[in-house]
Amino acid sequence: MSGKAILLSAGCLLFAGGLLISQQPIATSESGRTPALTVTVKVVNVPATVRDKHGQLVSSLGKDDFLLEQDGHPQEVRYFSHDTDLPLTLGLLVDTSNSQLRVLDQERRASYTFLDQMLRQSKDSAFVIHFDHEVELLQDITSSREKLEAALQTVQMSSNDGGSGNRSGGGGWNRNGRGPYGGGSYPGGGGGHHRHGYGGGGTLLYDAAYLASDELMKKQQGRKALIILSDGVDTGSKLSLETAIEASQRADTIVYSILFVDEEAYGRGGFGGFGGRRGPGFPGDPANGKKVLEQISKQTGGRLFEVSKKQPIEKIYQSIAEELRNQYNLGYTPDKAQMADGYHKINLKTKQKDLVVQAREGYYASR
Repeated sequence: MSGKAILLSAGCLLFAGGLLISQQPIATSESGRTPALTVTVKVVNVPATVRDKHGQLVSSLGKDDFLLEQDGHPQEVRYFSHDTDLPLTLGLLVDTSNSQLRVLDQERRASYTFLDQMLRQSKDSAFVIHFDHEVELLQDITSSREKLEAALQTVQMSSNDGGSGNRSGGGGWNRNGRGPYGGGSYPGGGGGHHRHGYGGGGTLLYDAAYLASDELMKKQQGRKALIILSDGVDTGSKLSLETAIEASQRADTIVYSILFVDEEAYGRGGFGGFGGRRGPGFPGDPANGKKVLEQISKQTGGRLFEVSKKQPIEKIYQSIAEELRNQYNLGYTPDKAQMADGYHKINLKTKQKDLVVQAREGYYASR
């Protein structure tokens, strides 16, 4: 959730949401002993990246260079840092439907190189999910490069029998009795190969994004980002695009999308293995897929990248890494009247007119 609770007590400061807060003096009693005091502060965290008119990252701004509004009301930026030393949690969501067959090896190699270069030992962590007609957690959150490499090695195309092909392991990704997936409990803490499958065809992009945010990212502190490698075509999720985006916003998670379209795959009579629904406007239209990924990224403060000869996936990963290392973290505390449950729109910009700010478009207050 985006409304964070910060507990202040004598000689102790606990914080959430990736914000650095200075401790304030607390009055002592007549006996000279410091009484226990707890103050709850609602903080909305807004990670942001700033670029100039040439597209170059700007990393020299201060707190007073930003203008921030919530629902059209100006807000004071009370907390500010440009410190990227906070822990980073990354989630890789890899589309393994039939439309990605020819690009999967390239995605796998580039993904491991990115994680190997991006993750700092004992500070950062990552997890790996694949999705096609099922959503499978191949590796739970870990800082082990060896485990992440092993998980990426198991990423392969789905079989046609509704199972997991040649993947080892088993078990289900059950969701504590919440949402559309039913009972059971999420088997956290271990390795991978937890999955939820439906059988038949389809590409469960929205379900994968929701589960990654709601089950994994929501529990993490610090900086959080999902990276979706897909053509954006969803043909079977039980959840909607809007629900998936909401889950990422509630988990304070930025989503970067890497659009990888194999046009030949769409010329062979099927869309992501779902078959037959062709033409503009249908879920299987790759043009719709691009719009979907663009919407997810824009509303969560990330970016959409499109793989091409001029912009190979390796170069895209370099751009994402550069952004994650050059983020600003801004925080504000809305008035009680502005903390009603539900969605609140955020508008962040700089006083310098020719700079472009990339940040989340809104957040959901605690319910």
